[in-house]
Amino acid sequence: MPGFYRHPRKDTMQPAAGTLHVVATPIGNLADLSPRAQDTLRTVAAICAEDTRHTRHLLAHFGIEKPLLALHEHNEAEVAGRLVARLAAGESLALVSDAGTPLVSDPGFRLVRAAREAGIRVSPVPGPSAIIAALSVAGLPSDRFAFEGFLPAKAGARRERLAALVGETRTLAFYESSHRIAESLADFRTVFGDARRAVLARELTKLFETVLDGTLADLHAAVEADANQRKGEFVLLVEGVGDDAEARVAQGKLLYAKLAAHLPPSTAAKLAAELSGAPRKALYGG
Repeated sequence: MPGFYRHPRKDTMQPAAGTLHVVATPIGNLADLSPRAQDTLRTVAAICAEDTRHTRHLLAHFGIEKPLLALHEHNEAEVAGRLVARLAAGESLALVSDAGTPLVSDPGFRLVRAAREAGIRVSPVPGPSAIIAALSVAGLPSDRFAFEGFLPAKAGARRERLAALVGETRTLAFYESSHRIAESLADFRTVFGDARRAVLARELTKLFETVLDGTLADLHAAVEADANQRKGEFVLLVEGVGDDAEARVAQGKLLYAKLAAHLPPSTAAKLAAELSGAPRKALYGG
């Protein structure tokens, strides 16, 4: 009969899909785990964790008992499909990293993309983030910034990456590890110059939190002089060049330095000025 609607049989109905909750966790101070994050972790079927041992300690502190599923850079591509199948079958899952907001220099991108492509709801539970925490106290321009994550471990590749950023006008943000912070600061000085203003935030929200500011030369000297300032986890913020004209000069000087290694100074300055748009006299006085 036209217009007649027949309810589907119960045994053929598909369960409603679950939700993937992306949950931010503390970067040092456990009190920063929000009540909403705690409630979410208590209600999901299971928690996908970068390091299950680390997350187990966090959950124990709050009296939360949930199955933990390992999801890290080495297995994410393999397990994402199975996790999406569980979500599609009606289970809700949480995704956490060891600290801070997942996917920000941490695993989870493949799972989130796979879930979204499958039509699964992905819901953020916002909270701590080392990069945002550092920007909030740095006193550097934060209306526009570029997050570059971790720099390459090898010096040559690291300097090459920095060279591509030397003319950036936005505040630049990096993560760095304790065993590379001193040599990375040395490379920043080489590429950006000693006078560029910067802030080094260490162990944010933890007992030995420090936030140092000054020039790149100041920060490098402070880190070299005090072994304690080479311990922990770091966010390095570097001020961008002041305007487009300064950016062109910065880029021009970098080009000039490279060209002058192979060409007469006047020729190198002429080419660098043409390529960067910087005044020739600002690059070479001859």
